[in-house]
Amino acid sequence: SYQQFENEGEEEEEEEEQHGMMDVMVHQGIETIEFTLGCISNTASYLRLWALSLAHAELSEVLWSMVMQAGLGMDINKYVNPIVIIVTFAFWAGLTVAILIVMEGLSAFLHALRLHWVEFQNKFYEGEGHLFAPFSFERMLNGQDDE
Repeated sequence: SYQQFENEGEEEEEEEEQHGMMDVMVHQGIETIEFTLGCISNTASYLRLWALSLAHAELSEVLWSMVMQAGLGMDINKYVNPIVIIVTFAFWAGLTVAILIVMEGLSAFLHALRLHWVEFQNKFYEGEGHLFAPFSFERMLNGQDDE
């Protein structure tokens, strides 16, 4: 039960643990592996953001070459060309801005998610807390609820 879990934790705190040299070496080896994996994970996470920025640049180049240069290369007549250029520019600008907004939004989302889950969880999260007790009407009716 929950009371037994609480009492076990108090007993463990009262006892002092003695560590031998081998225990310390194993612990330090595990810490070193964990730190190295954390560094690799953080680097891979930043590489994902870099790849997203590369995709952003390449999409901009593709849109420029496929839409704008095609519109600028048309030679219909001197009265229709300005209209074609304006329509082509409007299409290119709308498509570029829409894609850029989606890509930058995704980049910002990934960066925030990375900071919360990779950086925060590695440095500050310890996983200590209260034992989870799911809500139960039966426990409430029997008076077993602590609240």
